[in-house]
Amino acid sequence: MRKRWYKERVLKMLRRTLCCSIGVALLAAVPAAARTPRVKLATLAPKNSSYHKHLLAMGEQWKKAPGGGANLVVYPDGVQGGEAAVVQKLRAGQLQAAMITAVGLSDIEGSVAALQNTPLLFRTLEELDHVRDKMRADMEKKLADRGFVVLFWTDAGFVHFYTTEPVLRPGDIRKLKLFVWQGDNDFVDMLKGAGYQPVPLETTDIYTGLQSGMIQAVPAPAGFALSTQLFTKANHMLNLPWAPLVGAAVVDRKVWDQIPAAGQQAMLAAARETGRKIKTDSRIEADKALETMKGRGLQVHTPTPQMEGEWRMAIEFAYPYIRENMVPAALFDEVRRLLKEYRGPAAAPAKK
Repeated sequence: MRKRWYKERVLKMLRRTLCCSIGVALLAAVPAAARTPRVKLATLAPKNSSYHKHLLAMGEQWKKAPGGGANLVVYPDGVQGGEAAVVQKLRAGQLQAAMITAVGLSDIEGSVAALQNTPLLFRTLEELDHVRDKMRADMEKKLADRGFVVLFWTDAGFVHFYTTEPVLRPGDIRKLKLFVWQGDNDFVDMLKGAGYQPVPLETTDIYTGLQSGMIQAVPAPAGFALSTQLFTKANHMLNLPWAPLVGAAVVDRKVWDQIPAAGQQAMLAAARETGRKIKTDSRIEADKALETMKGRGLQVHTPTPQMEGEWRMAIEFAYPYIRENMVPAALFDEVRRLLKEYRGPAAAPAKK
């Protein structure tokens, strides 16, 4: 009886060992592509826009990277929510990557705010390029320390105010309910303290907010104003470059580390080229978008030098608050130092 029990026990162990061996062999036989990480990337960029198409093309290049690369799935149109929601999903592992603006990036690492939360500081996009290139390595290290790898940096050109009635002076916009990014609480506090009427919303709610009268003024880049048709509800634009809309594509470092070094190198090269194309195309498209909107009824209002001076005076009055609460003081000072370095003795004229 004992011998029979022992024999059955040995046979059972042999079967288990055989099954495990077969399982390991089958796993080893699975093609590399089937074991590659699946990277879900969210963005507010509209479906079929140049941004979206470039990201899809990047995904095709990633599949061909050494070691199997990664399978990229792109979610455009803000279907994964606004940037605050996207950052939460990144942290929860529901998403592995995102192309987001400095607003979302600042939720991960506050230093990125130095590139965007300083209205009327940058006068040209070339100035932005200079400052970003100088600060990029430090910002990428800080984002890496937070668990994210920067794939590329980009921007959507300058933000302008689109309003339901003409705006030329700071006092004009104080009368209007102004859209601000959901979750940008420091900016909301600053605006309220200065007598403005900020209304925090997700970007996906801008059009309906204009329709309902919940908001009457929206700071936006031209490409976004055209693609979302917000200019049909806010058909006046202040021709004053408020701030550049800066962004980056980031990926969860835990997922990135699953990819072999050779694959990472090829994928990063493809991503950097994608970022360059997006930046180039977005700047060209911004100019075309503005002309298209003007042809469809957008009224552009250019302030006089005196009026522009009023705007700059109002913003410079707010700089101490921004430096103290919205942008780390050392980085705020560094941006101004780099701008002074770039401009040289004669300051560059403001871009209109």
